[in-house]
Amino acid sequence: MNLVYAFAIAAQMGCGVYLLLSRHGVRILLGIVLLSTATNLLIFVAGGLRFTAPPVIEQGMRMLGTETANALPQALILTAIVIGFALVAFAAALMLKTYRSVGSVLTSDHTDAEALGSPFDKEALRDA
Repeated sequence: MNLVYAFAIAAQMGCGVYLLLSRHGVRILLGIVLLSTATNLLIFVAGGLRFTAPPVIEQGMRMLGTETANALPQALILTAIVIGFALVAFAAALMLKTYRSVGSVLTSDHTDAEALGSPFDKEALRDA
């Protein structure tokens, strides 16, 4: 079963990297989402897939039993979900602002900084 999860994670990460290499802003954003969810799945699988008791210390016990689930991957995934959502929300807002100011979501059309020229060329001219 772990081999199926490994192939699923590999396929999802491959699709995410493929979309990240695109020149279209929305595809780049979707690639970030795919990589984020693939990473969450990787952490989930690495933590172990077992049907076990929740990680709660019972009254009178000093530590967790051996049949309880590991709480660390769950906490990491929860944190990664929140950070991933914040990243996607910020990137979507940035993409919308870029579309409104430039008029395109293609990264090849974002050449406003190149049109201004290099600040280092002006310094070279002043020193000469």
